[in-house]
Amino acid sequence: MTTDSPSVRLANEDPRVVLVGVDFGPGSSFDPTLDELALLAESAGDQPVAKVTAKRRAPDAALFVGSGKADEIKSLVTLYQAHGVIFDQALSPAQQRNLERHLGVEVLDRTGLILEIFGARARSHEGKLQVELARLEYLSTRLVRRWSHLERQRGGVGHRGGPGETQIELDRRMIDQRIKSLKERLVKVKKQRNTQRRSRERTGTFRVSLVGYTNAGKSTLFNALTKAGTYAADQLFATLDTTTRQLFLSEAQRSVTLSDTVGFIRDLPHTLVESFEATLQEAAEADLLLHVVDAASPVLHEQIDEVLRVLDSIGAGALPQVLVFNKCDSLEAHQQPHHQRDVYELPSGRRCHRVFVSALKGQGLDTLRAVLAEAAVSGLGEEAITPTEVDPRFDRHNPLDSEVPPSAYPGFPTDTT
Repeated sequence: MTTDSPSVRLANEDPRVVLVGVDFGPGSSFDPTLDELALLAESAGDQPVAKVTAKRRAPDAALFVGSGKADEIKSLVTLYQAHGVIFDQALSPAQQRNLERHLGVEVLDRTGLILEIFGARARSHEGKLQVELARLEYLSTRLVRRWSHLERQRGGVGHRGGPGETQIELDRRMIDQRIKSLKERLVKVKKQRNTQRRSRERTGTFRVSLVGYTNAGKSTLFNALTKAGTYAADQLFATLDTTTRQLFLSEAQRSVTLSDTVGFIRDLPHTLVESFEATLQEAAEADLLLHVVDAASPVLHEQIDEVLRVLDSIGAGALPQVLVFNKCDSLEAHQQPHHQRDVYELPSGRRCHRVFVSALKGQGLDTLRAVLAEAAVSGLGEEAITPTEVDPRFDRHNPLDSEVPPSAYPGFPTDTT
């Protein structure tokens, strides 16, 4: 075989992939840039070489994108000698099988890609159990007629069965048994976590959980506050396992527990949300949520909305939260906030405190610690927030690049530090 074949790659070379996204109109999740999918692919060790977008009223039953667009994708696979194609939307098992036959390379959808990343990143025993459960539940839907080499092996006259169907049934039975075993083991893990949680409750510990969109800088902020030294990197899903540390607040003369949790993302597979129930329970039972946001992201408000949606789904939507706009060091000079602390109005109409920081540079951390101390001692009541305390440039109805004079901030004195 020569290296001209799309299925062959050199040693130590990242697999080349073609990215595909389809716009199905209003109500569909469509990223015209496919930037997030590219970051996901890179996090999985792939090298995106081309991007393809299409617009359809509805998915094609056989090839998802239709035969014409599938031929276009196949041409790109040949041109770039790609090893795979990744779709930004979920594919049915039949669509995935048909596309692999048509394109001649492996095809993966967004759910499968995220599961691959989680499988590579999980470190703790609990995390590995959760990821394996999610992957098996995903795989169990992909067994239908995947063994094309056995399809023609039939029984005798009057028999519709055959080795192919037998193999599918055997694999399905093995997967079902493994899923059952994993769920039983995770029940024990959940009981252990509940025991630890009740122990903290008996001591009256104030519990704070870091939540946010993946790659918003939660782990970097966690390390900056606690000096924990946990793994942090500029990539999606760098941290999967919950880490809890004690944080002493001199302003309040008491300690609180700070937990770093798994990041959220658009279209996070339901199997992962369910499998990570024990981990996400840390957020659901916290006294305060630190909702970390990438202040430099062009879609930060959409990311906030997605995190809020997941929080609602795990029963944590009504918990008090402080928005932490991180990575302010990445903003241009005219985009810098005039104050380190103001308020933010959530889509529900609730107002919450907001702090602007740079966890990497250490900017604004003193203000954040003061807010945490205030929350631990007396709580952060919404009744104390007035409408004049909102920074118009970071409001969801105004563009980030808009110029707003300091006179627009009557709620706070100018921060000259």
